[in-house]
Amino acid sequence: MAIERTLSIIKPDATRRNLTGKINALFEAGGLRIVAQRRIQLSRAQAEAFYAAHSARPFFGSLCAFMTSGPVVVQVLEGENAVARNREIMGATDPAKAADGTVRKQFAESIEANSAHGSDSLDNAKIEIAFFFAGVDIVG
Repeated sequence: MAIERTLSIIKPDATRRNLTGKINALFEAGGLRIVAQRRIQLSRAQAEAFYAAHSARPFFGSLCAFMTSGPVVVQVLEGENAVARNREIMGATDPAKAADGTVRKQFAESIEANSAHGSDSLDNAKIEIAFFFAGVDIVG
């Protein structure tokens, strides 16, 4: 098993409802460690840059509007197979299809307001982590 790092974002719907601690408790109970964390308010330009891969998709505008609607918590999670483990703990994008006990099943309000983002691959995790954190910000 490989020790990996992945990006996690606790989205505005969850920070608005003060769920950061509960969500992080699920990550930690699932074997992931938080090695960097910051609460920020994304600008429209930052949201558009971060989600640029989705710019041609019909939900891009509403996604960027949602992600700038309130503060988010960006963080780096570390652990064995962290990318896959984080995605397992988050659950399916559609909370109606997410497994019981997952972040999205417990806390999501909708497919878009689904409380958490996680990198979908190790390559993307490296890119996404670098978007928000310098190497010195990550303390293992």
